[in-house]
Amino acid sequence: MNKQEKITKTTGQIIKENLFTLFNLLNLLIAVALVSVHAWSNLFFILVIALNTTISIVQELKAKQLVEKLSLLSMPKADIERNGTVMQVDIAEVCLDDILLLESGKQICSDSVIQEGTVEVNESLLTGESDAVCKKEGDFLLSGSSVISGKCRAKVVHVGSENYASQIVREAKKSKSIHSELVLSMRKVTRLTGFLIIPLGILLFIQALLFRDNDMYSAVVTTSAGLLGMLPKGLYLLISIGLAAGIVSLSRKNVLVQDLYSLENLAHVDVLCLDKTGTLTEGKMQVEDVVLFPGVSEDTVLRLIGSFLRHTADNNATFQALNRHFALSDACQPVQSIPFSSDRKWSAMEFSDTGTFVIGAPERLCPAELPEKIEAHMQAGKRIILAGITEDQVDKVNPLPKMQLLAAIVIVDPIRKNASAAIDYFRSEGVEVKIISGDNPVTVSAIAEQAGVPEAGKFIDLSTVNDEELDQIAEEYSVFGRVTPVQKRLLVKALHRKKHTVAMTGDGVNDLLALKEADCSIAVGQGSDAARQVAQLVLLDSDFSVLRDVLMQGRRVVNNITRSAGVFFIKTIYSVILCLICIITNTPFPFVPVQITLIDLIIEGYPSFFASFEPNTGKVTFRFLPEAIRRAAPNAISIAVCFVLYLILNYLGIIGAGGENTQANALLFLTIGTVGIMGVFKMCRPFNKLRSFLLATTAIGFYAVVSLCLFLKNHILEYDILKMAVPDSSTLLIFLIFTIVSIAAERIFALTVFKEQHGDETLLKYNFHH
Repeated sequence: MNKQEKITKTTGQIIKENLFTLFNLLNLLIAVALVSVHAWSNLFFILVIALNTTISIVQELKAKQLVEKLSLLSMPKADIERNGTVMQVDIAEVCLDDILLLESGKQICSDSVIQEGTVEVNESLLTGESDAVCKKEGDFLLSGSSVISGKCRAKVVHVGSENYASQIVREAKKSKSIHSELVLSMRKVTRLTGFLIIPLGILLFIQALLFRDNDMYSAVVTTSAGLLGMLPKGLYLLISIGLAAGIVSLSRKNVLVQDLYSLENLAHVDVLCLDKTGTLTEGKMQVEDVVLFPGVSEDTVLRLIGSFLRHTADNNATFQALNRHFALSDACQPVQSIPFSSDRKWSAMEFSDTGTFVIGAPERLCPAELPEKIEAHMQAGKRIILAGITEDQVDKVNPLPKMQLLAAIVIVDPIRKNASAAIDYFRSEGVEVKIISGDNPVTVSAIAEQAGVPEAGKFIDLSTVNDEELDQIAEEYSVFGRVTPVQKRLLVKALHRKKHTVAMTGDGVNDLLALKEADCSIAVGQGSDAARQVAQLVLLDSDFSVLRDVLMQGRRVVNNITRSAGVFFIKTIYSVILCLICIITNTPFPFVPVQITLIDLIIEGYPSFFASFEPNTGKVTFRFLPEAIRRAAPNAISIAVCFVLYLILNYLGIIGAGGENTQANALLFLTIGTVGIMGVFKMCRPFNKLRSFLLATTAIGFYAVVSLCLFLKNHILEYDILKMAVPDSSTLLIFLIFTIVSIAAERIFALTVFKEQHGDETLLKYNFHH
């Protein structure tokens, strides 16, 4: 049997990836060092790490269950013949020697050999080549390829890991990279902190033990505090929870997320490329009218079309509509046929006594102008298919010979009721919508205009354009007609060269190349097996209006994580700076681990966690890491300024040396807490009820917990939880001065060095109100 590749991580992988991280390893080593000197009260951070890890695992497992439940609805089926019985089974249940019954749009799930019939297959997912490959009896079909046209019966020769596609997947997984700015940025932070933490830790420890003659306990505790401060421990948790929460929310709207990071990618999208059929329209085609050409009898047309439909292997949505309208006939006997393909845009069948009957796109059968009545149908957004006949030879390679036109078949496909509202939403959010279709550009333009696509009248026929011109026209036009599969991919590439982030929707094999090229690929549930398998997102209800929810979820994650990172990185940056200052001045790191843990929990974790779920749909116009550092650095530098000021006051004898239970420690701890709260203040602008509540409870919570710990220490427990002295009146006065200095320093650095502008707050307001 075939072993179906799961689109989600296994439970073991989720647990492993959350447990065995560099951050957790560094935290574990610090914990071991603290245990070795019996610094039990400073180990509280391990409980916070355990809680973070548990929450992340639970949230990812919840998202995994929902995704796997939805994936069952999207999982392709295989039509097979087994022991003489025709049946439909899951592709995982296909066995050796089963006969695959393949037709247009089907993905080939197992390596097989054709027993009967002829098909054209697309092997682009395996070879990267877009040309259709003709396969006939005795030829080998590779798993992972897709049938473009024709029908065949093929015997399965490989299943499971022996399949060609499985071997390709295994190789791809070895080098598969994650396309996530958030994750890649955090990896940079991890590498940097991992690079700094070891040498700085060694220097701090040796300096404390040998140069200041501290005992082992003091050396380990102060060194551990400095190293703990460098690790933005909760930020990975926020990213995982944010993305998982988005997946859970979208699953309830029947959106299958096959790539965790596609939400983030869609948040950056500024161009959305839509197919016409099944996206703007409902995909429910029906024949509205048959317009006969002069001198052609209705009986002739019905006899030829009926005979063609009786014997053709074509079965896409257009031919299904023809089958529903025309009666099948055995009046004409076929000699040979050429199936329809997206590149040719026609299908042909040679009859023994009549000639070759051809049905396809108007520009392929009739280069001249069409009658006004037919042109009027096209301008009204209706699809036109011409039927003709010829006595000349017809082949796949050369253009069609001159045709005697018989009839124009008018096909309608209703526009989705919510299409206009969805397009209006994308336009209001700064996302440009482009329609890319294989249909006649006049027809596509008319439908796009009815659906409310901006500048729908600016259309172009790509069959008249050289590939070298695509860079110029990609941005100039909104509607592209008569687009080949290769041109779809080239259009996406051209938009990339113009620095656009592109999302592409598709439903057929002809969309595979463009879907793979796009930054975010989206398939509709009623589309082909191949399109659903390659896409990052699958709209199971085939309703593209839910892309609004996908966009909102992606922007929520990126915007909120960036705002929260501006708080987390404050501690990371000032810890590095303070460690360097301490090494240069031979000064002990001024805090202990339990104090750093309190900052982690109350000032960083609490407000960021709850703010991460808040709607925040403003357009993403920044890069994550530079923006997060720009927000955090002024606060971190203001703390460094205060620490240098403390060293000066200590040198002048105005305040004593630092360490556990000293006035200096109390002063500096209250200072970093206050500056951290200032960071939360910036994160919460502009204020609403939730953000006001988070800021107020963060500030009150920090000072209340500090006061409670000091009260318990002196009156009830007589146990020093925070290792902090009760600040006296002179310390409180200096703390007030430090607060003013830190605010001034933060504002100076924010407005000058880091170029904060009034527009920053305007952007925040935009994000909130939208």
